[in-house]
Amino acid sequence: MPSLNFIQLNANWNADPNVPAVEVRAAGSVIQLCFRMDSRGQEAREDEIGYLTFNGCQAWRLGATNDEGWFRGQCRYSMLAPNWGEFYKLVGDDPLRDQVPDLRPAPMPEPADRHFLFYLRDDTFECLARDWSFERRAPTMLIQDVVAAQD
Repeated sequence: MPSLNFIQLNANWNADPNVPAVEVRAAGSVIQLCFRMDSRGQEAREDEIGYLTFNGCQAWRLGATNDEGWFRGQCRYSMLAPNWGEFYKLVGDDPLRDQVPDLRPAPMPEPADRHFLFYLRDDTFECLARDWSFERRAPTMLIQDVVAAQD
């Protein structure tokens, strides 16, 4: 495959490797992935929730490829991504990007040129978006709060 790079974006944080309790929220062109944080060996309290917010979203998916499928080569990036269980930005020529049938358009999609990929315990999250941000909090933050803060 020509020059595709996986840039790991999660430093000192990750989703719980056993029960991430993933939830996707959508409002306009904002997609938010919520998950329980990994408190073992990471800088997170046991009750913290991670909020990955993607702005200027074109499309997203939460797919069923899990760690077993990834290690068996059933994920289209299995032999390319450095590690399972990480959050990546894909950079470079990616002929596999559009070979997934279950991408869902954002409620108000925008053209996006960045591809993000997060391997979770039982799911793979992908998002085509302009940019992203990460916050960790107690489980009270709502997508409406994120959208309002950007206005």
